[in-house]
Amino acid sequence: MNETNMARIWNPSIRVRTSHSINSNGAGTPLKPHTSSLPQYHSKAGYGARRGGRKVFVAMSGGVDSSVSAALLKQQGYRVVGAFIKGWDLPRLGSESRRGHFHCTWRDERRDAMRVAATLDIPLVTVDLSSEYKQLVVDYLIHEYKAGRTPNPDVMCNKEIKFGLFFDWARKRGADYVATGHYAQTHWQKTFPAHGQQGKFATKSFCQLGVSRDTNKDQTYFLWTLTPEHLAHTLFPVGNYLKSEVRQLAKKFKLPTAEKKDSQGICFLGQVDMGEFLETYLPKKSGSVINKSGQTIGEHHGVQFYTLGQRHGFTVTTSGARSRPQYVVAKSLAKNILTVAPQAKSVANTVQLEQINWISNQEPSEIKNYQARIRHRGELLSCRIKMINADQLEITFSNPAPLIAPGQSVVVYDHKVCLGGGVVV
Repeated sequence: MNETNMARIWNPSIRVRTSHSINSNGAGTPLKPHTSSLPQYHSKAGYGARRGGRKVFVAMSGGVDSSVSAALLKQQGYRVVGAFIKGWDLPRLGSESRRGHFHCTWRDERRDAMRVAATLDIPLVTVDLSSEYKQLVVDYLIHEYKAGRTPNPDVMCNKEIKFGLFFDWARKRGADYVATGHYAQTHWQKTFPAHGQQGKFATKSFCQLGVSRDTNKDQTYFLWTLTPEHLAHTLFPVGNYLKSEVRQLAKKFKLPTAEKKDSQGICFLGQVDMGEFLETYLPKKSGSVINKSGQTIGEHHGVQFYTLGQRHGFTVTTSGARSRPQYVVAKSLAKNILTVAPQAKSVANTVQLEQINWISNQEPSEIKNYQARIRHRGELLSCRIKMINADQLEITFSNPAPLIAPGQSVVVYDHKVCLGGGVVV
């Protein structure tokens, strides 16, 4: 493979390298049509406006989902530009350092994105957001764990990087839309005039974030910070497909990522254990593990490394307590003490959220039942919502909820529509 740099564009906050991949075995390969057994992807952006000439920047991670997204959009007639976002490259400090065990695969991922771009005959740009990623995602993660909270870096990556800096960068460069390989959908709805109102301008349209057709792969939990501006200019081409169908399409398009395994783990850590990563930035400090009666039954190496509901990583020395699993049910950052119990259950059915965002700017009703998800792919829990103020709300679950740690995201749904969410206080 031969990578040719075509241009370099710099500005004070974003470093961008434009490159076009050349692959003698795949460049210019024509797109294949869908098989009749697969659903067609039809973007409703612009209510059926002509797609020819509309420019889309596709965030291409080097995986199969974003690869198929680019192929589908080109087949639909969009002017597709692939964009590989370079995140933070964890520094290596030698083989004796724990950091030396971490391996960042961004070069491999970009190479795969280049191969796909060559196959589709589309340009590919590399958007270097490594320093911004370190500041807005990694430093945030470390700060939150140090404070005893449990953050979600994937939510922050979407908010600050993909639908923050990258989204703004693409729009400033003439993108009508930004597209990603997320399993999610957008649905345009119309609001009708109230009884007695007249006039053709009374009807308005707004966009909702819908769950994906493949509910097992749905990623709306990570997208609760989106806004109407994002939805109006974002496409999720694989949101109406099952994962198995996406694989089929990748083969039909002859994409080099068709058989590539899905990425796992945290957005920038990959397969690296979160505890191992945190130990390189936060000091260990031995402390006591106690039961609900206050008896010391073991030890740990720092409460900041644990989250509520966790059952591994600490030592239980009392024989009776070792006979069954123990879960973290409380922690004291000031005293450096973990409290554990045989069951990871909450006795409360309410939780307060802050940093509230309603995706379509429509505040939910306080007299209606909704569903809430406290973790990705977690159970949808029946609940009601009470607004405390514009930035805080209280969720009351119909049944006692599982343990929820401060810093976690709780996302609210109205059946198949993702309404928004917040962060546990």
